Amino acid sequence: MAHRRSWLCRQPINRAQQTTTRMDHYAAPPENQPTPRRIMPSPTTETTRINAAVDAEQISASAAENITRWLTEPQYGDYVEPIRQLTDQGQWDRLDRLFWEVIPFGTGGRRGLMADFGSATINPRTIAESADGLARYVRQQTGAAGTAVVAHDTRHRSQEFARLTATTFVANGMNVFLFESYRSTPELSFAVRHLGCAAGVMITASHNPPSDNGFKAYWSTGGQVLPPHDKGIIDCVYEAGEIPSVNFDQAVADGRITMIGKEVDQAFWKAVLDMSLSDARDLSGLYSPLHGVGETVCYEILRQAGFDGINIFEPHRTPDGNFPNVADHFPNPERPQVFAPLIEEATKTGAEVLLASDPDSDRLGVCVRGSDGEFVHLTGNQTGSLLADYILRKRSAVGDLSPDHFVVETLVTTPLIGEIAKSHGVRVIDDLLVGFKYIGQTIDEEGPERFVFGAEESIGYLAGTYARDKDAGIAALYIAECAAELRQDGQTFLDRLDELYIQHGYFLEGQTSKVCEGSEGHRQIQQLMAAFREQPPSDLAGLPLQSVRDFGQHEIRSLPANIKQADLPKPDGNLLIFETAPTDGCAVRIAVRPSGTEPKIKFYLFARAEVADDQVLLAVKQQTLRTIDKVGVALDGWINAVLS
Repeated sequence: MAHRRSWLCRQPINRAQQTTTRMDHYAAPPENQPTPRRIMPSPTTETTRINAAVDAEQISASAAENITRWLTEPQYGDYVEPIRQLTDQGQWDRLDRLFWEVIPFGTGGRRGLMADFGSATINPRTIAESADGLARYVRQQTGAAGTAVVAHDTRHRSQEFARLTATTFVANGMNVFLFESYRSTPELSFAVRHLGCAAGVMITASHNPPSDNGFKAYWSTGGQVLPPHDKGIIDCVYEAGEIPSVNFDQAVADGRITMIGKEVDQAFWKAVLDMSLSDARDLSGLYSPLHGVGETVCYEILRQAGFDGINIFEPHRTPDGNFPNVADHFPNPERPQVFAPLIEEATKTGAEVLLASDPDSDRLGVCVRGSDGEFVHLTGNQTGSLLADYILRKRSAVGDLSPDHFVVETLVTTPLIGEIAKSHGVRVIDDLLVGFKYIGQTIDEEGPERFVFGAEESIGYLAGTYARDKDAGIAALYIAECAAELRQDGQTFLDRLDELYIQHGYFLEGQTSKVCEGSEGHRQIQQLMAAFREQPPSDLAGLPLQSVRDFGQHEIRSLPANIKQADLPKPDGNLLIFETAPTDGCAVRIAVRPSGTEPKIKFYLFARAEVADDQVLLAVKQQTLRTIDKVGVALDGWINAVLS
């Protein structure tokens, strides 16, 4: 595979490359009755030990506070003995990892390391309290218990957590639709709307390593919960005491849990297939579900659409939460390493386009063969630009676009998508924080009938109004159709990208991140954000930083003096975007934000350069690459200096 970048392609150290050991298992409370109240023994000895560990800086103060709660409050009674065992053994690192925070709702709900207990992990208690809090909040908001739909992916314990969620909902008076086996996140979003539910839950950790799982909460719109609902739900979660439950089999027998599958699948597939824009189907390719649910969405849609030349990659086909045949057991199709075995297979079969979806199949990675026969892994920004171009060209050709139609993207997605949209006379909404839930919200606020396309740089895309979350299925359909049409014209995706660059300018983006785990990692993230906000670098690789948009303090400041120049009313989030002065026809942007779903801080680089004609495109590409690579290296150096 052709590697075209250095700094831009580097991947952070990730937990998938570390050896993980499952926590010793401790039984959760019986599911057919609430946890009984009990008189808790005096925690004096444990408290003394914990306080001494805090004084010795062996454990964080936040972890000590959470451990004390779990030792003294009756709803955590079943976990007292295992926690005491760890304090007796002085396993403070492990205790800090389990309790350093109360796992929050981020851009994708709750997500993190699985364990059998601990406020900072995904475990039966944190799953049950999430479901309990969501159910109680639905009743507060609607005045009725309502209905919910629950789905899960192929990860370890996903079915267990899905059933626990369903029984907790039922115990709170809700009726529940539960998928009979693993399904995709976009189908869950569709099902919330299709079944008229008040809420939905997807048990998944998306592309995280095998050690992780999560709880994604959806509102009646089919989109992930947004302010103020997210805060309202977490307030209810924090108030959870003894959580009621019911017997799963009895709830099914009583009709309070309805098992669903084929009928919803068929309705979902039809909704996606009805979005088809072309009948071109002559294309050879490979598709990988990365041991996840993708065969139920991407591959099924491609098969039903008639793409007989696209085959499933058998070594990645088996549903398996260990992701055994994926590089580093890390199933993120943003990583070029994921495609290495597909490329090896494609060299034997002649496949032209390679596709891979993450385990819950809401994101799609793409790798394409160039005219020289080499494969190139497209970034999420490049794929998003190609999808926007394809959809807008096809819809413009039939005349069903107006100036009221709109394309949506986040603040860290390539501006090329916006330029393409403007060239077709449609609106661009590009001031959204990271998180596809904001795209879903915008669809409803601006009018679903006028929505054309939504994109995130992290390979998330949506067209159509059947769902309010990103969908690898519609992305796979459109990528295949576009590739088949380009093939008819003797072109590749790379040829089409070059045409877009000549028309709109050359756009190059890069991304890196620093993994910062646990309480110490949380401190490092806060330290870095404070440094970028209060004492940012004056230049990077000789490029002076000219201004910063601070979406946390709602102001635009001039640099290097860091003096406020104007208000920045929206949106509200912990995001900084720095702008450089244009140099040699190239302008650079740097965005900085903590991840909402993983223990890391993310850095995004954007470069844009003018292209006079096709004769200078290659030179512009090379110069822009050198510029952005030097900026990335300088950024790394500044980050390391701050943390040293």
